[in-house]
Amino acid sequence: MTAEQIQGENVFITGGAGFIGSTLIGRLIEYNKVTVYDNFSRNAIKDKPYYNHPNLTIIHGDILDLDSLKRSMQNSTRVVHAAAVAGIDSVIKSPVTTMKINMVGSYNVLEAAASLPNCRRIVCFSTSEVFGQMAFRSNETSPAVMGAVGEARWTYAVSKLSVEHLAYAFYKEFGLPTVTVRPFNVYGPGQVGEGAIRAFVMHALKNQTLQIHGDGTQIRAWCYIDDMVDGILCTMGNDKAIGESFNIGNLRTVNTIYGLASTIIRVLNSQSELEFKEADSADIELRIPNVEKAKRILGFEAKVGLEEGIHKTAQFFREKLQG
Repeated sequence: MTAEQIQGENVFITGGAGFIGSTLIGRLIEYNKVTVYDNFSRNAIKDKPYYNHPNLTIIHGDILDLDSLKRSMQNSTRVVHAAAVAGIDSVIKSPVTTMKINMVGSYNVLEAAASLPNCRRIVCFSTSEVFGQMAFRSNETSPAVMGAVGEARWTYAVSKLSVEHLAYAFYKEFGLPTVTVRPFNVYGPGQVGEGAIRAFVMHALKNQTLQIHGDGTQIRAWCYIDDMVDGILCTMGNDKAIGESFNIGNLRTVNTIYGLASTIIRVLNSQSELEFKEADSADIELRIPNVEKAKRILGFEAKVGLEEGIHKTAQFFREKLQG
């Protein structure tokens, strides 16, 4: 499924000012009406070339406000629910707000979508965090791990897992055409907030020290933003996706955090050095997805290699630094 195959739709995107949502808009805006609904705690859309596009409507709103959601969502035919509290620093600062927005807010989005006369799809964002500290080729039916109560990382994971259960419940009970995506370590141009590659690239471009939390042996599979958007578009347009969840990631970009930092320094010809510091929260030791389901049902397969993605990401942030 490509963006060109989704045309003439009214697409409503919660969290559309964020990194992934704002990038998705660029693939939809020429052929569809797009409404962004966001509280703008992060704002990646302001720098996009399509910020003033005539097909784009921007609403400053809160997903905790059900009445506002329903009014704003009127006439929408496809909904992408990307709004959430994310990032370990934000979760540590306010775990109650995290749970409230991710759980109650997501219920409100689904409730509002269920009242639409012609909702063809609602795509909800979960997270790879639901697989816990050790996830090797985890598939969509692998057990989710709750983690220790009181640990901020699992506060976030549980709140996002609840979104998956809510989405599936709305599908089973009311026939709402829901689908859930689990992003695996997405990075790339336009990223805002926290993120290892963004932080490493920014520091490497300035020849500053790259800080590694822990011993650097943690293993990740990194997914470039364009691949993530391709996966979302597949779930938006393929009817076989309804009622399902999908891992969206790239198996060909697996690396340790130490290996990632070293690769970024090499690829960018940086003079940066590495510094190890003690981790201040629970970390993920191993996170590699099984993406066979997305390939089999959606025809999705990530394409962008790690070094190519680093180059593209660095080009974007280099231009930002140069003003």
